[in-house]
Amino acid sequence: MSKKHMKGNGGEVPENSEMSGSEELVAVEPGEPDYRELLARKEEELKQSQDRLLRMAAELDNTRKRLEREKSEGIAYANEGLMKDLLPVLDNLERALEHSENEADCGSLVEGVRMTLKGFLDSLARFGCTPFESVGNAFDPNFHEAVMQEEVADYPERTVIREFQKGYTLKERLLRPAMVVVSKAAGDT
Repeated sequence: MSKKHMKGNGGEVPENSEMSGSEELVAVEPGEPDYRELLARKEEELKQSQDRLLRMAAELDNTRKRLEREKSEGIAYANEGLMKDLLPVLDNLERALEHSENEADCGSLVEGVRMTLKGFLDSLARFGCTPFESVGNAFDPNFHEAVMQEEVADYPERTVIREFQKGYTLKERLLRPAMVVVSKAAGDT
């Protein structure tokens, strides 16, 4: 018969040894795993995993908050570059007005406004905003808003003959349709 060993909280103890009453004896066959020790290791692993999980959750929360802050700042200041680029245009308009007050001849005012308009269009173009041509083109409801129709012999029917307000695209997307006058056939009502 094989000799049994008892295992207490303090390690292996021969069968005949005396132990204090608080230690519980468990019969362990040689080569058999000690489940209490295994349980203690697994509890420690669980504790470490829970700690890692809490740290990862906190890191994820901090990342989410940082991204939300960056997003709101990005939205708030998205037009900063555009505004900075338009300020010189505003300055030029103010200079043109100041200059025109002292001039009897408005030729310099017209030239100043023309230069300002070019600067303004250049600024818009840097951000992808460009006007599109309408006069002479076929009426396209995707890009034109017809405000009138007019009988004209010089243009084919449904052709844009005049533009009240230019249309603009932002990159490839319509920003504002052009307000136009469209030709119609003679005798149509």
